[in-house]
Amino acid sequence: MQTIKTWCTKYTFSFNQKTNIRSFQRGGHILRSHLEDYIYELYKSIGVMNPTDLDIKFIASKLGVNITYKQKAFRFDDEIILVKGTESEEWMEFGHEICHFLRHYGNQLDMHPLFIDLQEYQANYFAYHFCVPTFMLDRLFNYTLSDIMNLFNVGYEFASKRLDMYKNKIYSRVLLNGHARIGVIKHW
Repeated sequence: MQTIKTWCTKYTFSFNQKTNIRSFQRGGHILRSHLEDYIYELYKSIGVMNPTDLDIKFIASKLGVNITYKQKAFRFDDEIILVKGTESEEWMEFGHEICHFLRHYGNQLDMHPLFIDLQEYQANYFAYHFCVPTFMLDRLFNYTLSDIMNLFNVGYEFASKRLDMYKNKIYSRVLLNGHARIGVIKHW
């Protein structure tokens, strides 16, 4: 494994040319946000480790969720109601609704509008990380927007925004920690 060490010795950026896996580490630990850790642990606990494992029916059954289809998407108890659409649309919608199931409490009909806005913002943000997990992106190298759309079964706008989020995270990891000189982000 080729390891590039920078002038700040606490951090290393590694790239394994054989597997195309890269990681950015601080003291031996990959830097992830709380949400990224949560999604990694969730997927690991149900045996989802690759993009080919990202299947609504499989994940729903492992999480004890029933999927049904109606005119409007929402969550009620252990049931997620989706609007019938393309596989990609349903996957992205599922990512949003599963956040409400896993992380939110209460009935939005009884909530203050600002709290509803907060939950919807959180569910939208969660969906990007759930549908296109960071730990899976970290294992890719030299990919295009089209590759992300096909590999994770998401739409153009969704993939574009998720890659922007990922790119910004990598840039902030690199720039905030003094690694701007490495030039690790060549594929954008």
